[in-house]
Amino acid sequence: QDFFSKSDPFLEIFRMNDDATQQLVHRTEVVMNNLNPAWKTFKVSVNSLCSGDQDRRLKCIVWDWDSNGKHDFIGEFSSTFKEMRGALEGRQVQWECINPKYKAKKKNYKNSGIVVLNQCKIHKMHSFLDYIMGGCQIQFTVAIDFTASNGDPRNSCSLHYIHPYQPNEYLKALVAVGEICQDYDSDKMFPAFGFGARIPPEYKLSHDFAINFNEDNPECAGIQGVVEAYQSCLPKLQLYGPTNIAPIIQKVAKSASEETNTKEASQYFILLILTDGVITDMADTREAIVHASHLPMSVIIVGVGNADFSDMQMLDGDDGILRSPRGEPVLRDIVQFVPFRNFKHASPAALAKSVLAEVPNQVVDYYNGKGIKPKCVSEYESSRTLAP
Repeated sequence: QDFFSKSDPFLEIFRMNDDATQQLVHRTEVVMNNLNPAWKTFKVSVNSLCSGDQDRRLKCIVWDWDSNGKHDFIGEFSSTFKEMRGALEGRQVQWECINPKYKAKKKNYKNSGIVVLNQCKIHKMHSFLDYIMGGCQIQFTVAIDFTASNGDPRNSCSLHYIHPYQPNEYLKALVAVGEICQDYDSDKMFPAFGFGARIPPEYKLSHDFAINFNEDNPECAGIQGVVEAYQSCLPKLQLYGPTNIAPIIQKVAKSASEETNTKEASQYFILLILTDGVITDMADTREAIVHASHLPMSVIIVGVGNADFSDMQMLDGDDGILRSPRGEPVLRDIVQFVPFRNFKHASPAALAKSVLAEVPNQVVDYYNGKGIKPKCVSEYESSRTLAP
């Protein structure tokens, strides 16, 4: 195609919709200066490829890339997922790439090249609902920041001030998220911890104490139990510092690590951290998150108050891959950070939706990545197909 060099081809696949519109499903990378390109393997869901309809037409176009953005048309062909499945057994499937303009003009025109599908594989992906219906329990743990930067709880300006008529920000965030999570937790018992305070009787500094002061059983009955434990422990604490969250991540990771021995999708751990400020043990926290990314575990951080939360955005891997201080990357993105101030005037449901948005995919990514199927999925599937 190019005047002085070989072409720089890339391929686009479009799904033909029922309303005659077309939707781009996949665009390959450009292979520079090559008349015989081999594009990289790629994954696409059957739903986005053909809306689950194996006979739906797919339009495939090959272009010659141009740096000015005006790519030259090489040719096109049409196919279906049913045809592509022909490459399942190691056979190749191929199509002639046709340029209709050349075909009409040139008598001896055969094609503008041949596109070959070397291999097609189908992976069954289980959904979040499959795992929940298969008996997977969401184990929900709460960790609350009791550092001195929150302000003296007796002062009405404090983030921990217990107002007689309305809940403070910690309680609002806890209830909004907790009430959704407790629907996935059959025993409704929530371990609840505090960090950054000196605790009775010796007033030693702790970064992972049970807020009911029962280290052998830190569980509270329902979200209401967590609220009551929080309110009764506040007057007994001496708010201190620094804001270290690695110990509490490590504590939950220990339980999640024991769960991996079962090789089953039976328990997935969610740690909800409510904090007002800048993390002081950032290196240890990054290390703890990288370790936890290999476990059935997610970390949700809700930022309370008006502090600078830019460090938190870094832990939430949306802007790039989080790495440990030694450079080891997270296996998967398990941290979701939400600043509560964005939801001050929104409904509790809006906060919960944003906070929990990534959890279903994180659960599915973990178990699918380990090749762990939902438990008793056959019973669930049979009930699903028979359901009216």
